[in-house]
Amino acid sequence: MTSEVNTDELLAKAQQPSQDALRLHPFYRGKIQVASKCVVRSFDDFAIWYTPGVAAPCRAIEKDRDLAYEYTNKGNTVAVVSDGTRVLGLGDIGPEAGLPVMEGKSLLFKYLGGVDAVPICLDTKDPYDIVKAVKLIQPSFGGINLEDISQPKCFRVLDMLRNDPEVNIPVWHDDQQGTATVILAGLINALKVVGKRLDEVHVALVGAGAANVATLRLLLASGVRFENVIATDSRGILHPERHDIAQRKIEAAEKWNICLHSNAEGRRGDVAEALVGADVCIACSKPGPGTILPEWIARMADDAVVFPCANPIPEIWPWEARAAGARIVGTGRSDFPNQINNSLGFPAIFRGVLDVRATTITDEMAIAAAEELALCAREEGLNEERIVPTMDDWQVFPREAAAVGMKAQEQGVARLSVTREELLSHAEAVIGQAREMTQFLMEKGIIPPAPED
Repeated sequence: MTSEVNTDELLAKAQQPSQDALRLHPFYRGKIQVASKCVVRSFDDFAIWYTPGVAAPCRAIEKDRDLAYEYTNKGNTVAVVSDGTRVLGLGDIGPEAGLPVMEGKSLLFKYLGGVDAVPICLDTKDPYDIVKAVKLIQPSFGGINLEDISQPKCFRVLDMLRNDPEVNIPVWHDDQQGTATVILAGLINALKVVGKRLDEVHVALVGAGAANVATLRLLLASGVRFENVIATDSRGILHPERHDIAQRKIEAAEKWNICLHSNAEGRRGDVAEALVGADVCIACSKPGPGTILPEWIARMADDAVVFPCANPIPEIWPWEARAAGARIVGTGRSDFPNQINNSLGFPAIFRGVLDVRATTITDEMAIAAAEELALCAREEGLNEERIVPTMDDWQVFPREAAAVGMKAQEQGVARLSVTREELLSHAEAVIGQAREMTQFLMEKGIIPPAPED
């Protein structure tokens, strides 16, 4: 049992990143900038990069639009698009308030995946306006990362864009597909540590929003049995008699499907009841602490796996869950062991997608990324506090990118044919360069050192 003194220390440590963020964000005035990638030997070079020389590649692209991938940075650029309606665990805080998150996302794209990302926060809550905006900006980008859009709107936006024949670049919703990918990777290895099988475990999903709906889809594709799943939303366990969902079953089609096919035991009640006897708890719901109580964890099965993934505060503190009997705990935070966080997924997944010019990102590509993540962790050795790689394990990202690129080619959604060795080598070079660039700028003082507290 954790002592009161240790609990105070752990709480102080958990709160430190927020304090540092308020201090350092205004110091740097954001986290990203535009930097040149071409030589400027003298001002004469501007005649090449701008007028009059630039007219030649413009005319070439006019004749063959695919040349934009060769003559511009389109093929390495992703738009991070949000309306600010569901930012982290903060809710609808608006596009301006969501901008620090989108900048942070762009930073991770570059440092972990070598991908140039541009934050675009839209001043609209209308899903059709979001779809229109994405379609209008797609000539400038190789892919679109949808971020922090409230549900069920996020499902509709993603589906409309992925199924629109006028959209010819991959569109991905990280809060759905990215979260699901890393959760699956963590669960694969957590179950190996505790000696349980995917097709036998009972899973409680706390929250039935975008992240857990997508997570469930990948879990089912990987062997989890639908009847062994019990899901909850803010009104309790999902079941066929949830008339509030049935009345909206077209708008809330994903939740209604869960009502019809999960919960073979026919349980009723709240989160506490859903966790009874569960082998796994995956929570993507209201930030804590106190959203999930220790006494509920104590009623789970032996060797329970608990993933409280809400940000910025998990539904239950990790030390509380372990003290209550959970054997393995993973959160979305980098300051605790077992970070089950999208940052392990989206930079490398887009790296692989861009390198083969994939037209979409399928569930099978996400599963390939999850399996490669899990394999990388196993090669380093698994234990209760290491079920997924950390962001320090930078070689994971090229391997994940190569796995995604190969799966895209296997499924026929890639425009380029590239070997695994070529994908791996290119990803290593691009990601390594991005990391070295940051270190160089820091060493030269161009990025000034962070002031002491």
